[in-house]
Amino acid sequence: MAEPEPPSSVLTSAQPTERKVTEPVQAAKLPRWTTLVKWLIPVGLAVVIRFLPTPSGLEPRAWHYFALFAGVIAALVTEPLPGAAVGLIGVSIAAAYIFVGKTPAEAVRWALSGFSNDTVWLIVAANIFAIGYEVTGLGRRIALLFVKSLGRKTLGLGYAIALSDLVLSPFMPSNTARSGGTIYPVVKNIPPLYGSTATNEPRKIGSYLMWTGFATTCVTSSMFVTALAPNLLALELVKKTAKVDVSWMAWMRGFLPVGLVLFLATPLLTYFLYPPAVKRGDEVMRWAKLELNVMGRISRNEIILAVLAVVALVGWIGGARWVAPVTVAFIVISLMLLTGVVDWSQISGNKQAWTVLVWFATLVAMADGLNSVGFLKWFASIVTARLAHYSPLMIVIGAVALFFLIHYLFASLTAHTAAVLPVMLGALVLVPGVPVRPVALLMCYSLGIMGVITPYATGPAPIWYSSGYIPAKDFWRMGALTGLFYLIGLLAIGVPYVMAVAR
Repeated sequence: MAEPEPPSSVLTSAQPTERKVTEPVQAAKLPRWTTLVKWLIPVGLAVVIRFLPTPSGLEPRAWHYFALFAGVIAALVTEPLPGAAVGLIGVSIAAAYIFVGKTPAEAVRWALSGFSNDTVWLIVAANIFAIGYEVTGLGRRIALLFVKSLGRKTLGLGYAIALSDLVLSPFMPSNTARSGGTIYPVVKNIPPLYGSTATNEPRKIGSYLMWTGFATTCVTSSMFVTALAPNLLALELVKKTAKVDVSWMAWMRGFLPVGLVLFLATPLLTYFLYPPAVKRGDEVMRWAKLELNVMGRISRNEIILAVLAVVALVGWIGGARWVAPVTVAFIVISLMLLTGVVDWSQISGNKQAWTVLVWFATLVAMADGLNSVGFLKWFASIVTARLAHYSPLMIVIGAVALFFLIHYLFASLTAHTAAVLPVMLGALVLVPGVPVRPVALLMCYSLGIMGVITPYATGPAPIWYSSGYIPAKDFWRMGALTGLFYLIGLLAIGVPYVMAVAR
């Protein structure tokens, strides 16, 4: 729904017992009118913009390209086809009409530019790396160990769920696979131990655990650049639009004060806003111990994967000066193949990774096209004039808050990133006095935490929502309250800190 879907095996394991997650449906099987509407909205938007008068100061070619871009983003939201297919169609149309470049050869080079982008390949490599956690069972073992250690009290169980996600987040850029495919299958088995199901006393313990599991993955998705695929896309757009380059370590260091506060506060905040009736019990610890016994001793492949995870983390943190992050990821994948942790058939059969390649490569090219045709420069000149009378601090706060709240209109963090980030940054970089690097970082940091606001805001949201433990009205209410808390934390702690250290 939001981010690239996990492999089918992950979705299968993540399906709840009470209310099943809706499986992807082929467009041909949808009611005809539904499919028609899904196409009419993006096509209609593109056509309307295309035939509006070209604004003063903008070339017709740039305006026509923007019409196509708007249509592509709308199609990513309505999803008449998968996101990768939409991006491929958009790039193909732009190249055919030579919107970017002056010759067919230049248009082709632009269309293929995203496929040679190292950030795009880092996303692909990280998705492949995450296969190891699934096939070895290491991710599940980590979650069960935390549950066994901290599960005596319900609040401690909330922190066990949060810590499990935190440990996995630097290595799994699909929060859907991490949260929905690894953490959720463990969590969903806990409430029935206390007689709490979606239809029988959900508030006894199940509602608390489900919301804690969902909300904490939104925080961890912002803590590391490799914890969420749109983070990496955002950094590439920031590099192209604002000429700001951010390393893995710089990202973590910049969000750390905010991230620690939000991470530590989330289980406790949920404990008070959505309190469980059961405060403590030994059932879950006994269950986790039994599950670990079933898994048996830690395997050779789990140990190798754990070592390689540390190697990758060290390379991303301290090796960027000598080895590119994507090279580190490829080296780790090569070692996984050589040691037999995964085999090539598992990599070649990972539809998610190769879908991500096409999807993000085309989106990077489409977003870069806005700058190439001169649209961003034109838009920035208009916004600059309107913001000239405000202080830089107020502009930063307003821009970050607006970027966060706009996500109520999107069902995809990727679509939001591609549509809004380059346009807003393109305008802000030309406003006198605005600190470009801090505002760019702050908007990027908001991507993970904004996923908490709606049942469709990020990939794991529909999985946790579909458990049935949290009614719709409660999901929206908790999303609004938790999202407001996250936004205030980002503005109150993040703005002064990032502006002080990231200029």
